[in-house]
Amino acid sequence: QVQFAESGGGLVQPGGSLRISCTISRSVSSLYEMAWFRQAPGMLRELVATISKDNITTYRESAKGRFTISTDAGKNVMYLQMNSLKPEDTGVYYCNAKTFPTRVYSQIWGQGTLVTVSS
Repeated sequence: QVQFAESGGGLVQPGGSLRISCTISRSVSSLYEMAWFRQAPGMLRELVATISKDNITTYRESAKGRFTISTDAGKNVMYLQMNSLKPEDTGVYYCNAKTFPTRVYSQIWGQGTLVTVSS
């Protein structure tokens, strides 16, 4: 199955920026859709952003205008650029993807990368 390796998290002050990365074990072009999720302590995992095979993007409402999802097909890497970070953005960020032919998210998750927004 597809394997994911997240990196780039850390501690950042409110209003700051951070870019996190996801290295994927197969070609980005072979995936139906890729996505970033996050999970705050004690909370359910929630969808943050998606990018389709055709580079169509979606964002949860609270991330619009602040976050940008992108991919580098040549490197099999997906990025999430996060600007104007808020404390409520704190959480463990995970990447995942919908594969062919099932078009469902992988059942295997990476370790995630922790983003902490605090002064």
